[in-house]
Amino acid sequence: MTTTDGPLSIDLFTDESLADPFPVYARLRATGPVVWLDTAQCWAVSRYDDVRSVLADWENFTSDQGVGLNDDVNAALQGTLLASSPPLHGTLRGVLAEQLSPRGLRNLDMDLKQRAREIVEPLVARGQFDAVQDLARVFPPTVVADLVGIPDEVRPRLIPWADAIFNMMGPGDKPRTFSGAELVREQYAWLATVDGSVLNDGSWGRAIYDAAEQGKIAPEQAPRLLSAYTSAAMDTTINALGSAVWLFAENPGQWTRLREDRSLIPSAFNEVLRLETPLQFFTRAAVRDVELAGVPIAAGDRVMVMYGSGNRDDRHFGPDASQFRIDRDAADHLAFGYGMHGCIGQGLARLEAHAVFEVLAENVESFHLLEPPVRHMNSAIRGLESVRVSVK
Repeated sequence: MTTTDGPLSIDLFTDESLADPFPVYARLRATGPVVWLDTAQCWAVSRYDDVRSVLADWENFTSDQGVGLNDDVNAALQGTLLASSPPLHGTLRGVLAEQLSPRGLRNLDMDLKQRAREIVEPLVARGQFDAVQDLARVFPPTVVADLVGIPDEVRPRLIPWADAIFNMMGPGDKPRTFSGAELVREQYAWLATVDGSVLNDGSWGRAIYDAAEQGKIAPEQAPRLLSAYTSAAMDTTINALGSAVWLFAENPGQWTRLREDRSLIPSAFNEVLRLETPLQFFTRAAVRDVELAGVPIAAGDRVMVMYGSGNRDDRHFGPDASQFRIDRDAADHLAFGYGMHGCIGQGLARLEAHAVFEVLAENVESFHLLEPPVRHMNSAIRGLESVRVSVK
């Protein structure tokens, strides 16, 4: 199992690589379009065009066999929204398709801006705050929990549960991968107790259980969908908001541009997602013997689809791909995936982030780092544990 350039023994899951994966990504992109990684026992697909190609080709590269790098998580994920193909995938995705459509989200827009003000303005009045702990880990989880109808006593567990699940995407021989196994068991134990009556009336969660009662989905799919919308629905927005404040503190001229021209908010959010992609990878399995970019891949081989690397590929985003530039046309970034498995919640994520950007722009002239940001370590998610800033 080699390319013409040979396999690589680099380890993407050391602390050093997780803290700064971009030199390794550049090496992978330079080595070839598809490279066998001995350490992870998978093919690495790191260039933008090839990542999109795999994501678009669900018939040759399936998620049915899971999207992680170890057998345990892949077995657990089979048949879920993340790890399914048509027709099941369309059935599962359709349960909340109306609520997550542009029409369904339209009425949330003004409410989100007001809710962002209620969180942001007291923080700004303090003069300093932690952009992760006080903002990013407060606003999106509160919004999602309200929409899904999560009981108050469960809400503090949502972020630890999600973090543990994404850690489990890593290789089976890494201690970090199963470090949150008890948290995952705790979540599954809670899900086993849930029925529609536990979730708030009119909520998205109640709609999932209503769909099961109406026979639209199998009863066992209801807790799996609930897990998907409480675990995977927050990670992009939480980590992007923390990264955004850090990037604007490091690039004050870009923040000034955004304040002067609020029409740049959508492209600024896209640029944050591109440069600091929250979800760094998922995997696919080759359904049959197939070629990708001229490289033969055997049926059953695992393929790592590297969103974070593709989003830094200078072949697509230009020679300044490693720079933060809010006027860049990065609308085709890979942070929300692509194709059939493109993130169903991306519309909500955009509304949430745009609301926070707008309220910050109204209230903050500049951000100043009080100390170096602290990186949060996770097998699959790139984000920050703490970004302490002062504002004026």
